[in-house]
Amino acid sequence: MSPAQPVGDPLPGTGELPPQVAAPAPDGGERPFSVYLHVPYCRVRCGYCDFNTYTNLSMGRGASAEDFVGTLAGELRATRRAMDAAGLPVRRAQTVFVGGGTPTMLPASDLVRMLDLVRECFGLAPDAEVTTEANPDSVDEAGLAVLARGGFTRVSFGMQSAVPHVLKVLERTHEPARVPRVVEWARRTGLSTSLDLIYGAPGESLEDWQRSLDAVAQIGPDHVSAYALVIEEGTRMWGQVRRGELPMPEDDDEATKYEMADAALGRAGYEWYEISNWACPGAQCRHNRAYWLDWDWWGAGPGAHSHLGDVRLWNTKHPVAWAGQIAAGRLPVAGHEVIDAGSRELERIMLGIRLREGIALASLADGPSANSADGTGATPPHLVPVVAGLVADGLLDAGAAMRGRAVLTLRGRLMADTVTRALTQ
Repeated sequence: MSPAQPVGDPLPGTGELPPQVAAPAPDGGERPFSVYLHVPYCRVRCGYCDFNTYTNLSMGRGASAEDFVGTLAGELRATRRAMDAAGLPVRRAQTVFVGGGTPTMLPASDLVRMLDLVRECFGLAPDAEVTTEANPDSVDEAGLAVLARGGFTRVSFGMQSAVPHVLKVLERTHEPARVPRVVEWARRTGLSTSLDLIYGAPGESLEDWQRSLDAVAQIGPDHVSAYALVIEEGTRMWGQVRRGELPMPEDDDEATKYEMADAALGRAGYEWYEISNWACPGAQCRHNRAYWLDWDWWGAGPGAHSHLGDVRLWNTKHPVAWAGQIAAGRLPVAGHEVIDAGSRELERIMLGIRLREGIALASLADGPSANSADGTGATPPHLVPVVAGLVADGLLDAGAAMRGRAVLTLRGRLMADTVTRALTQ
């Protein structure tokens, strides 16, 4: 079962966007704009998954997979009307990300139709990055070619592991040999490629993890994401751990595996640019960075989340209820919250510190020096001993601190929450 949605308020009036969606960026400028499209269908729901996904592809009129694009069109067109009514300027999408679920459960032509809807409702920047997630066993070369011709530029494959017994524990359905094949197909169509890995699965040894890292280096995708397994309450794997059928992942084991990933990927020519992401030069995921750099984005589809100005919004989760609201002519927004200045500043620091460039120490001050986000200006006096302590503990890079920036070391990446708390106390 997916986690509960946040507690928030319904949209005001008859479903209008609140005025705070038009709040400018902290520097007074216009935030770039991205689009996320959530496809909720999966062939199998993995035991660790807590995303908003469903294996039933026939949930009734408007909510079934065959109706999905038509229903999504209703949401996106209603969104455009609501944005116009709120006075938001038309901004072309700089990035589009189709996630899930397994988006490639739908025909490739449906995904291209979804991208066409983004073009219709918002416009698409000439150099836009357009990504879809995919399972290795949910694509073929012909379908990837359709995506490339239709305007997609990237595909992110859920590899997770190269070791059969680890894939079995994770309840993944593909064979390891499938991954290099689909990456090669994507390359031939001109798509950039990314592989997602999960470490810390029950029963995964250090040798198993190294085998997966070696496989990635041999395959050579443009981008790699590696995430520690988190067993969320309510998932099937959580139940297996509670019953003693599977061991709980250990923090020390996951820390060691993170260090192994950074070393192996570094040797293979990848550079970390966010705690869980590594890329070849020029292949960073711009959509990922949009979240960490406080862009605006609209999330369409069941359970999708959005961020406009000072407002966060989230959609109705179940596809049937989502489709019903759209059929009734309403935005399918279940709730929203207005973000206050303190929360926004905490988020800016918490997200910015995850990036390779870190954050400007001067931007942590109150007053005029806080506008010095380029790294110039003095470290706020109250933070001088804090920064010195973080450097002494090996959590912040000493050279970067001398230049006025808080940049995590390898050890610091493992303790990013500790660094955030220290910088915001």
